[in-house]
Amino acid sequence: MRAVDAVMECLKAEGVDVVFGYPGGANLPTYDAFVDAGIRHVLVRHEAGGGHAAEGYAKSTGKVGVALGTSGPGATNLVTPIMDAMMDSVPVVFITGQVRTELLGTDGFQEADILGITMPAVKHSWMIQHPLEIPRVLHEAFHVARTGRPGPVVVDIPTDLSKVDIPYEPVTDVHLPGYQPTTEGNVKQIRQAAKALAASRRPVIYAGGGVISAGASAELTEFVTSDRFPITCTLNGLGGFPAPHPQWLGMLGMHGTRTANYAMDEADLICAVGARFDDRITGKLSEFAPRAKFIHIDIDPAEISKNVPAHIPIVGDARNILGKLVNEYRALDADAGRLDEWWQRIGAWQEKHPLGFTDSSDEEIKPQRAVQAIYEATGGSAIVCSDVGQHQMWAAQYYHFDRPRKWLNSGGLGTMGFGFPAAIGAAVGNPDETVVCITGDGSFQMNLQELATVSENRIPVKVLILNNGYLGMVRQWQELFWDNRYSQVDMGQTPDFVKLAEAYGVAGVRLTRKDSLVEDLRAAIAIDGPVVVDISVTREENVYPMIAPGAAAREMVG
Repeated sequence: MRAVDAVMECLKAEGVDVVFGYPGGANLPTYDAFVDAGIRHVLVRHEAGGGHAAEGYAKSTGKVGVALGTSGPGATNLVTPIMDAMMDSVPVVFITGQVRTELLGTDGFQEADILGITMPAVKHSWMIQHPLEIPRVLHEAFHVARTGRPGPVVVDIPTDLSKVDIPYEPVTDVHLPGYQPTTEGNVKQIRQAAKALAASRRPVIYAGGGVISAGASAELTEFVTSDRFPITCTLNGLGGFPAPHPQWLGMLGMHGTRTANYAMDEADLICAVGARFDDRITGKLSEFAPRAKFIHIDIDPAEISKNVPAHIPIVGDARNILGKLVNEYRALDADAGRLDEWWQRIGAWQEKHPLGFTDSSDEEIKPQRAVQAIYEATGGSAIVCSDVGQHQMWAAQYYHFDRPRKWLNSGGLGTMGFGFPAAIGAAVGNPDETVVCITGDGSFQMNLQELATVSENRIPVKVLILNNGYLGMVRQWQELFWDNRYSQVDMGQTPDFVKLAEAYGVAGVRLTRKDSLVEDLRAAIAIDGPVVVDISVTREENVYPMIAPGAAAREMVG
């Protein structure tokens, strides 16, 4: 069969049921193969939209996403989704077309060294040198993307090699001697961690997105509730532990709760699970958790002690390790009363610093109230995708995620334009779920061309725009740290989003009244097919609480 038909057979063997992509000259043979392959292809309107849609599919389903692009600009348009997937550990296989082999290195039309360009942004990448490599390389690509710490991979296929006839032999066993992730965890280290937890008086469990990637939410919950351990989650870890819950401190970090950040600051032991101590969590690194010892559980040994020295490092899969840690801890029969004083302090913080906002006295809609209304209108059960900025933080604060893979956002790279196409991928992968995209008027305009994709395919994504007419987070920083010197943050001439939606054949709704917001949202979400809802919110509302950049957690403001 043709090499491109072998590509299709490989995709089917890997369980791929949908790909997102955009055709061009160098990947025309691949697109010809789709005619007979029986694999669903969603034609996006920009390669970045396809890459983010594949991310949304992967994040929401736990499967490997697939995105296609042609050579040159088609491939470079995928760089942002590739980097985004790398930062957030998302398993996506990116398949790019490449110019004919005799043109490589000649600056041929639409030639780009996509392997060189993406080298710092992938787990691994391959350029096909011979068509017989294709089956082996594709199965290796899926294996690398989904195992260990998940992440993106790139397979670059020169167009002339993709047309060659090859004898196709299915690859049923992938063995990479140089790639053998540690998954079980060292028993001695696990035992040490259990003893440290039993001896601690002020412990905090700090969980990140790795818990969700590992499918370890149930194990995390069992671990946390094996005693009265306080728990906080990162932005990407939300839903890894059910919120609300009596032991839940809320999200930590730059816009986390005071309780979570104060507890981290005062803790004597922090047990990090699938988290990497990034700057949005630690604040001023030299003053982060000065009283604490650290247990660090992570599948990626490169993360251990990268930012914060780990006293008890445990490399392995969180699901495997947490199950063993629970057993070791229970066997110690720790003193149940040793945490009483700690919970009294936590309770005092919770009472003094509840997460809240001052609502408007008229019909003006505060953005926090809008998120609360979205939570109520969806029954708290929707898959929620967000873009990046103030609306992202309000969604994280006020939409209470009680299950994993219900909250999809760009955490590490902070990519505006992520939310809407990611919601497309989530809706395609979860056709029986309600999928909403909470976005801002700035972020939505980054990839709004994908309205054509949802319209053409009748993908029922509900886009909920918190429209304040500003690049809100940048404006907030200019207000707080740049003496109110607003520069290029007023969005000025913004489209009429309702008319724009209708121009694409999508239902458009505008909401301006607070008193009927929940009912109006419920009605909009119930509309069959895709919907764009333009919600006018307070223009100059700030996200609080906040750790100022470079400040310590104990110095939260707002």
